[in-house]
Amino acid sequence: MLLAVATIKNFLQDYRSAVSPVELNPADDVVALTAALVRAESVSGNEESLADAIEALVREVPWLEVSRYKNNVIAKTNLGRTSRVILAGHIDTVPIADNLVATLINAGGALPSDGTVVTEDVLYGLGSCDMKGGVAVALRAALTVAEPIFDVTYLFYECEEVDSSRNGLTHISKDHPDWLTADIAILLEPSNANIEAGCQGTLRAVIKTSGIRAHSARSWMGDNAIHGLADAIARLNVYEPKVVLVEGLEYREGLNAVGISGGVAGNIIPDQATLEVNYRYAPSTSAAQAEAHVREVFAGYLVEFVDNAAGALPGLEREALQSLVAKVDGKVAPKFGWTDVARFSAMGVPAVNMGPGDPSLAHSRNEHVPVSQLVRCEALILSWLRG
Repeated sequence: MLLAVATIKNFLQDYRSAVSPVELNPADDVVALTAALVRAESVSGNEESLADAIEALVREVPWLEVSRYKNNVIAKTNLGRTSRVILAGHIDTVPIADNLVATLINAGGALPSDGTVVTEDVLYGLGSCDMKGGVAVALRAALTVAEPIFDVTYLFYECEEVDSSRNGLTHISKDHPDWLTADIAILLEPSNANIEAGCQGTLRAVIKTSGIRAHSARSWMGDNAIHGLADAIARLNVYEPKVVLVEGLEYREGLNAVGISGGVAGNIIPDQATLEVNYRYAPSTSAAQAEAHVREVFAGYLVEFVDNAAGALPGLEREALQSLVAKVDGKVAPKFGWTDVARFSAMGVPAVNMGPGDPSLAHSRNEHVPVSQLVRCEALILSWLRG
């Protein structure tokens, strides 16, 4: 039986990644280093080779103390500074979509994935945006800044793109919490090389209704559970989400239906139905307050919570963070969405996102990062660390 061409291509990519050691050149600039990271396949759960290469690279730097835990690499300066900052980035990616090969495309060229013409020089490839460009920026800082004005912890961690129980930050915070001690953290997730502070909380809940099952030819003998969701949907239609001001930043909340299910056959009145909703809430709202709000909106319904992760406050009052904000002329935006800054916040370390790449391209087949943003982000971080 013949395999499809795409299947063979993916197999060969996986095979080459498995047998070829990853090599990172300390002399590479930020663009070349990003390309090398992209070429190193590191889909969640398969980060070992890339972690090995990163560890080997930073162990050659005389001013860094290096630790390794699973596929997480931590490199620290210990200069006795009065403040410590974390520069963090995950090294895993989502699964390959025929986009493992790193390709530098000049303005006017087309993306290999769909032929889209780009208007500026970009680096195309899996993880280029989310977030190997950010990892490259952190590595460049680790390799070149011997005397930062803060002590710095460089953190390269595994399994961000999968279940929280596998996340490298989860493991480190549990088994080596002292490694994450700092005044602030910069997560180099894609944010168009701008600062996005804090993040929203996210909650998912299921609204359930019960009825009486019956033959649809005798529907009056039943009670339609799907129809019972009508009022819940009507409440969402008239719901007015709040705009909440937190530390001078406006966070837009949202409560929306994201799934609905019910019914077992075309001739049966359903006796069970569910409506799944997602609530994105301001970082000043606690997880408990978010649950109370959803219960209030759907009063009279059975509400079950699937998951709930609180957001992160911006922490803009921290001195180290203020000096970074000054580098971008005070331009700070709120983060819409949930990122690992919330994990740092839960550990008492305020955090922001600032990294190269458009976050809307994350996980897409045509993922790419502008060269200008790689250069800009590197320059901002190096300037900030040098004071």
